[in-house]
Amino acid sequence: MNPEFLWYIPNTVEPGHRGDDTTAGWGSIEYSTELARTAEDHGWGGALLGTGWGRPDTFTVATALAARTTTFKPLIAVRPGYWQPANFAAAAATLDQLSRGRVLVNIVSGLDNPAAYGDTTVDPPARYSRTQEFLHLVRRLWTEENVTFHGEHFHVTGSTVGPRPYATDARAHPTLYFGGASEAAERVSAAEADVQLFWGEPLEGIAERIARLKELSEQEGRRHAPLQYGLRITTVVRDTTEDAWRAAEEKIAKMAADAGEIGSWLGNRRAAVGQQRLLDLAERGEVLDTCLYTAPGRFGGGGAATTWLVGSPDDVAAALDAYRALGITHFVLSDTPYRQETRRIGDQLLPRLRQA
Repeated sequence: MNPEFLWYIPNTVEPGHRGDDTTAGWGSIEYSTELARTAEDHGWGGALLGTGWGRPDTFTVATALAARTTTFKPLIAVRPGYWQPANFAAAAATLDQLSRGRVLVNIVSGLDNPAAYGDTTVDPPARYSRTQEFLHLVRRLWTEENVTFHGEHFHVTGSTVGPRPYATDARAHPTLYFGGASEAAERVSAAEADVQLFWGEPLEGIAERIARLKELSEQEGRRHAPLQYGLRITTVVRDTTEDAWRAAEEKIAKMAADAGEIGSWLGNRRAAVGQQRLLDLAERGEVLDTCLYTAPGRFGGGGAATTWLVGSPDDVAAALDAYRALGITHFVLSDTPYRQETRRIGDQLLPRLRQA
């Protein structure tokens, strides 16, 4: 299987996202198009588009970017509480046809601001149960006719989506990505997702989770092709190892000055299981494996920015190849400033990864 290398477009109207230095045009279609075309021109297959209430609508932005590019694949982050499965299945299938099979989908179960868009399902077990139904039903709507389904959360009767997704020999419909480290989340992936996305844990932790997901796939009676695995992580790449660590330490110094220690950032909020796993890594050491930097989590780094891979192109390529040896075939990388790092990492890192 050929690996998928994707970048990240933050999709927010607020400048300064994760230290980006762009001040003019942030959040405009012109700037997002520039980022997408830069990714396309520098070897990336596409990019994950960030989502959240109060940010530009991810699906709308994805549609605009697909129309302004030729090979760029938008990985569209969506929440089941925001979409009904049939509405989403029809919209995504239409965009997939219009873009000739370039749609990728990232299902997000984590809480955002549910009250703002009328979502009342906030209890974690119910959210994951709903997500599993959403994935199951969307896949059926993409591949079957006259679908009737009456679940706990969603209902359709005699539903046929037209047009169908753009099918190829490699895939019948858009790839469905999903993340989460709790047992409930992993059971959703094992049963219904195409790709389980991990954040930047050490190799040992990823290996344990892959083994557990394979067991869960059997327990859940998985009916689809074997689950694939992906890594979403920040990569700080410079010409030399020394330059990369100097840049990383400078970034941390600025984060520390701006945000303080992690206690003031998280407050008393209970972190999600996956986020807490990353925050706990700092207790094991500042650098794990060969170049996994845990310090960002202490100074406000969250999600994919909690841990970074830091080093020369050869250093980071070797680290990513070690993840690939575990079975990771989808990579979603990023660093800021976005415009500059899209080029640098695309030109310096991707050729090494594709030679492996």
